[in-house]
Amino acid sequence: MANMTAAVLDLELEERVKHLVTEDDEPVDNLFSAKQQRMLVEPLYSSWIPPVEENSDEHRTFLADANVGVFYSYDRPPLVPDVFLSLDVDPGKDWHAQTTRSYFVWRFGKLPDVVVEIVSNKEGNELGSKLRDYARIGVKYYVVFDPFRELSQDVLRVYEPGFAGRYRLRGDYDLPNIGLSLMLWEGVFEGLGDSWLRWCHADGNMISTGQERANLEAARADQEAKARQKAEDEVAQLRAELERLRQQ
Repeated sequence: MANMTAAVLDLELEERVKHLVTEDDEPVDNLFSAKQQRMLVEPLYSSWIPPVEENSDEHRTFLADANVGVFYSYDRPPLVPDVFLSLDVDPGKDWHAQTTRSYFVWRFGKLPDVVVEIVSNKEGNELGSKLRDYARIGVKYYVVFDPFRELSQDVLRVYEPGFAGRYRLRGDYDLPNIGLSLMLWEGVFEGLGDSWLRWCHADGNMISTGQERANLEAARADQEAKARQKAEDEVAQLRAELERLRQQ
C-alpha cells in the first residue's frame, strides 16, 4: 500500500512539473562570476564533511550547485541563486527525471539552507527584491558578495532571519548550525588572481579546493620522501664509517 501511494505521488508530481521551465539556457553573466561559483561549489565536494547532528554518528548529506532553479511553488517562477547549499537532502539517482532536474522544494522537503548571490551590476537587485523574496520563502542564510561595490561599500553581507519574516544583517560571516563560515581570500584560482569569496570551517580554517588538497598532499609526500632519503643516507654513511673503522 505504501509503495502504491508513493507511486501515485510521483505521478502527480511528474504531471505538475511538466509545464515548468527548468532550463532557459541563459548564460552566466561574466567569467569572474563563473569562476567564483566554482570556487564555492567545488571545495564543498572536494574537502568538506558536514558536521554530524546532535545525538547522531551519521555524516549528513548535502547538495550544492550554481544557477539551478529553486522552485518553491507550483504557480510561481523559480528563484535562481548564483550558488546554493542544502543540507540533509538526497537528489536521488535519476538526474534526468523531470521531478529531479531542478530544486523542487516539495521533492526535497526543504528550502536550501544558504543562498549566495554574486553582484555583477545593479540590475540583479540583490539588496532589494531578491533579499525580500528569499526572506519571504524562508531561506535561512542569504549572502550577498559585491566584489565591485556596485550596491554598497560592503563587499560581503550575511543575512539571517529576523523579525516579522524579514532578514537582519549579521555582524560576522558565520553560518551557525551549518558548520561553515565565509571569508575573503586574496589568491590565484584557475589562473586568475583576485579577491575571492571562500568557505571556511567554523574555526576559521579555510576549506581547500581539490587542487589545493592535491598540491598539499604532493608536497607532504615529497617531504616524507626527502626525509626517508636523508635517513637512508645517514644510515649508509654510518655503516660506511663503521666498516672503515673495522678495517683499520
